[in-house]
Amino acid sequence: MLYMSETSVQKLSLLERKILAELDINCRVTSSQIAKNVKKSRQTVDYAIKKLVEKGIISNFIVSFNPHKMGYKLYKVYFKLRNIPQKKEELLAFLRNTESIFWIGKCSGSWDLIFGVYVKTDFEFFNFKNKLITEFNELIVDEEGKVPIDIYQFPKMYFTNKQSLPVMFAGEIKNYELDKNDIKIMNLIINNARLPVTEIASKTNITPRIVASKLKELEKKGIIIQYRIEVDLSKIGLELYKAIIKFDKYSEKEANKLLEYLSKLPNTHYLIRNIWDIEIELAVSNNHEYYKIIENLQAEFPYSIRTIESVLMNTDEWGLGFKKMFND
Repeated sequence: MLYMSETSVQKLSLLERKILAELDINCRVTSSQIAKNVKKSRQTVDYAIKKLVEKGIISNFIVSFNPHKMGYKLYKVYFKLRNIPQKKEELLAFLRNTESIFWIGKCSGSWDLIFGVYVKTDFEFFNFKNKLITEFNELIVDEEGKVPIDIYQFPKMYFTNKQSLPVMFAGEIKNYELDKNDIKIMNLIINNARLPVTEIASKTNITPRIVASKLKELEKKGIIIQYRIEVDLSKIGLELYKAIIKFDKYSEKEANKLLEYLSKLPNTHYLIRNIWDIEIELAVSNNHEYYKIIENLQAEFPYSIRTIESVLMNTDEWGLGFKKMFND
């Protein structure tokens, strides 16, 4: 769980930045391999990782996986809320205890709350949405729903300013079945992705060879797309903004041009293509940096972009329902 809040900013050394970048690409990589890449000893790397965790800069080692490869569809809901604190907390508690919720973000700006839902059918989402709006009708001022088509997950390029291509998930829906061993392994590593194969094997009573084979199979099928780190941005002086972009003219050519443009920005976290619009998430030092990026974006695509809604993400809670999904 990552919170953007006022706190003392911690300055990262160049070595810490390099280690964080390595872990965000693959947090299951060994300390020895990281040490080789950053040209330091394994002991130095282990100590640095330990301190980054103790200081709360690394808040979690997580598995990024793709619900679309298990037959689920993703939906996102946007709420504008009345300022009724008790009802807001009741809504958050309801969402946190709902198995189909995979992400919640409290925000300020165009929307007050955004959350993601994974379900098998449109009808299932329709029933959930109606139940939620009926239950919290007095709190909700306005609502909107979106259907993500694909999501580009960028490495945290702001650590080293090194350009790197994103990982894509969502996309085509396939229904790969998980067996009981798959579920045991995923349940264990979903929020503890750096756990060694030997320890996974010990905790699940599955042999290390089968654990390693299962992980490779899950990766090959696209169920597991990446092992990465959650970072508390507030600890390193960064804020997370979301820009929701509606286009006048949208084409595959423009989409590819936008993806190429964003891939060169070290601030880019995510690019989400919904059916009717595109969202980008940007990690920046302050709102002035954010709006400068937006101005440059509008100048780069003056005839394509119609409107941009902006929100500051105050919290970012990830993987809520995933743990329940893999609870055997």
